[in-house]
Amino acid sequence: MAERKHVLVRLDPAVHDALAKWAADELRSVNAQIEYALRLALKQAGREPRPKDDK
Repeated sequence: MAERKHVLVRLDPAVHDALAKWAADELRSVNAQIEYALRLALKQAGREPRPKDDK
């Protein structure tokens, strides 16, 4: 499995609170919820990452 990237993100406190509530509702961490939301946005924009061959 590829190493995960680390990214520092500054969020408006209200955005963080909304993300934290959404994450709690779906039993995810805030970090996992951010990745989930980004993946949804990428899919919606037709820019999903392509799966890499694990050879």
